[in-house]
Amino acid sequence: MTFDIQNLLRDNIRKLKPYSSARDEFSGEAAVFLDANENPFNAPYNRYPDPRQTELKNKIVPVKKVPAENIFLGNGSDEPIDLLIRAFCSPGKDNIVAIAPTYGMYRVAADVNDVRVIESPLNADYTLSPKPVLDTVTPDTKMIFLCSPNNPTGNALEKEAMLEILNNFNGLVIVDEAYIDFCPEKSLLPELPEHPNLVVLQTFSKAWGMAGIRLGMAFASQEIIDVLNRIKYPYNINILTQLKAIELIELEKEKSDWVKILVSEREKLAEKLREFPFVVKVYPSDANFLLIKTHDPRGIYDYLVEEKIIVRDRSGVALCEGSLRISVGSEMENQRLIEALEALV
Repeated sequence: MTFDIQNLLRDNIRKLKPYSSARDEFSGEAAVFLDANENPFNAPYNRYPDPRQTELKNKIVPVKKVPAENIFLGNGSDEPIDLLIRAFCSPGKDNIVAIAPTYGMYRVAADVNDVRVIESPLNADYTLSPKPVLDTVTPDTKMIFLCSPNNPTGNALEKEAMLEILNNFNGLVIVDEAYIDFCPEKSLLPELPEHPNLVVLQTFSKAWGMAGIRLGMAFASQEIIDVLNRIKYPYNINILTQLKAIELIELEKEKSDWVKILVSEREKLAEKLREFPFVVKVYPSDANFLLIKTHDPRGIYDYLVEEKIIVRDRSGVALCEGSLRISVGSEMENQRLIEALEALV
């Protein structure tokens, strides 16, 4: 299929003249900056941050093995989700397709932009079949959202199934890989050069332990990245986030150690949870959380709140009836959960 990004873009976005900030018009080093109406005191926080995050992107390049021109950095992954819908979907006309159950922000971003969401349910075991997703597509479908590993189910979607969707849809396919560090071999990042309609989202919030600094990544063709750069707010990543990320990205070995610990704790926690009589099923997980089916999700949730332990009740989500989502914590936190559940028994 011939993919042409210009045919997907909204007319007004195609014609948009982006805002040009002072830092867009000059890059490099200088002794005196008198171009941006900044306060000369309180360096370095008095200066506007680099709008293209050049130094930070250059740090990300060897980690992700993706060229800098194929990287967009956002205020969490939620920013590129919103920007993609704003750039490509005409309000009140176009729609997006999303698997169900999945991450709720795809629908929120679509609703904010007056874009219809068409859901394509996963199989009963949370696996992905390409045909039902592709059959859901209409002439006004601009993008398909796939979350892998999926939230809240925890499983990585089948790579071949995602590729079949990519190869048979002439719009954008956004694959949200927020939890991919826990199963890196299943990432679609290596597929980027062969699929101009692929957008991969990742984040520093999970495995990297940087949820508090709000930094998400989008990887795509340079054409798509250029669109996101044109419509984003000029200084969307503040200087504190950029400086802290540059510092923490040097801790890649420590991040890898954290991942190994969390994967090990995940398996131990799953084994313990299976022993409780009120746990019907512990679903397989490729993420840093477990979805469990229970006889009394709300009762267990309320009991754990009383014990000062907070999990997530997902029993109201499609295909997740009776389910709780439990993040994998430290060994001590997981042990406290188990002891509380043992007391409940």
